[in-house]
Amino acid sequence: MTIERIEPGPLMSQAVVHRGVVYLSGLVAGDLDADVKAQTASILGKIDDLLAAAGTDKSRVLKANIWLSDISTWAEMNDMWTAWVTPGAAPARATVEAQLAHPKVKVEIMVEAAVDDT
Repeated sequence: MTIERIEPGPLMSQAVVHRGVVYLSGLVAGDLDADVKAQTASILGKIDDLLAAAGTDKSRVLKANIWLSDISTWAEMNDMWTAWVTPGAAPARATVEAQLAHPKVKVEIMVEAAVDDT
């Protein structure tokens, strides 16, 4: 059994592929001064890139965890999510409010996706 690490670093890899599933790390936006919609869009773009690097795409996302620094921004985040998610292929998902790693981080998203049918 092989384990593929995508963009490995000293603390974590951005993604890990094992047994037909890719596990993405929790992703945050690059521009922490952006609003919730822009941060969400940035993260979803990163997810697309990492899924492509793993040989899959958003239509195969199985599960998503979303953390918001302020749950009152749920609708704004969800506007971006709804526009991004593949119609008819919405994953299992949880969204919660949490204190995130940096005060300017408004959204963090982590997904798991199928890479193949094994």
